[in-house]
Amino acid sequence: MKFRAAVATAAVVPLALGLAACGGSDKPAAAPPAPVPAPTTVEAQKAVATTPPPPVRLNRTTFVPAMNAALAKQKSWRTSLQLQVRYQTVLTSEGVQTFKPAAMSLTMSGTAFKGKTAKIIFVKGNGYASIPGVTPAGKYAKFKSGKVAQLDQLLENGDPTRTFKSFDKALVGVKYIGENRMAGMWMERYEVTLNTAKAFAAQGRKVPKGMPATIMYTMWMDKSHLMRRMELELNYGFTSTVMTMSDYNKPVKITPPPASKIVN
Repeated sequence: MKFRAAVATAAVVPLALGLAACGGSDKPAAAPPAPVPAPTTVEAQKAVATTPPPPVRLNRTTFVPAMNAALAKQKSWRTSLQLQVRYQTVLTSEGVQTFKPAAMSLTMSGTAFKGKTAKIIFVKGNGYASIPGVTPAGKYAKFKSGKVAQLDQLLENGDPTRTFKSFDKALVGVKYIGENRMAGMWMERYEVTLNTAKAFAAQGRKVPKGMPATIMYTMWMDKSHLMRRMELELNYGFTSTVMTMSDYNKPVKITPPPASKIVN
């Protein structure tokens, strides 16, 4: 009971992370524009040939497919998350994740853990949790995926792909804001609005009390449409979450803890 209560408390903290027909016209058609003569010099021809195509701006129809297609090409990535309430940091987490095979290693610290660090490992269908005040220091409790709801939720909250899956059915609107230079590269910034009820339903969750009808993420993507940074503010900034993703396709090895560190 103590173990389940503790992980339930931890799981709730990052929940916020956890969607033309043209009418006829009587006006005569405009005359076609005059043809533009082709460049006659080698320099002019070279300039035309090397002009880059205009960037593709994503919209409500193309945003989710482009994001998912880019992520599907990745074998691994690193995540970082910070949650603030009343402008005070209450949770931070760092993790690494692999797509095939599915595995994750996540460390968390904050008020839910009384300033100490918790660690969750998921590999080969099994989970391992080291929770301050619940398991002995440096020891892990083993659980089967799908058997302990609170720990499954904790893993899902640290998995950005679960959040992204809810976008498809919950997406309300996508707005391109502009470009920003971040982490040494140019990023495309979008405001992405979701239907709250549909977003939580897509993740098999109930909407927490007090949530607005829609939620808006601010997301930064690189030129290949990989998500690099995601922000969410609720209650006029009273609660804010920032998640970053980096080190795509870097070598990662996630292993279970040794048997000597596993307790019942």
